Amino acid sequence: MDKTELLKRANQLGKNNLIEELGIEFVDIGDDFIKATMPVTPKVHQPMGLLHGGATAALAESLGSCGSFLLMHEGGKGVVGIEINANHLRSTEEGIVTAEGKLLHKGRRTHVWDIRVSNEEGKMLSICRLTNMILD
Repeated sequence: MDKTELLKRANQLGKNNLIEELGIEFVDIGDDFIKATMPVTPKVHQPMGLLHGGATAALAESLGSCGSFLLMHEGGKGVVGIEINANHLRSTEEGIVTAEGKLLHKGRRTHVWDIRVSNEEGKMLSICRLTNMILD
């Protein structure tokens, strides 16, 4: 599948679920990376009006899980996230955040992703690590 088809497939996977609800859009993909954006609106705020850390974690997990799924699905494999952590360094109240995931480990049973979330000025908001289990 070429890059355009992979992006189309990634965005189709997000229909009628949390990915669509959060406004996540996959915008770039390669052999070992995937990139998505998410609008920061009141829908993803915590009570103080800042981007909710849980929304950031959901963006990161969606990104890495979709990346692993696209890498493995043609082989009839499934993917589930088994661990995620997030260090929130700063926040934002509005705009668009961008998540860039880099595949650090592509094993037969697990994938590990490093995901960086930044604001429109390129300032890092969060660093996330996601481990996915590959299912038969």
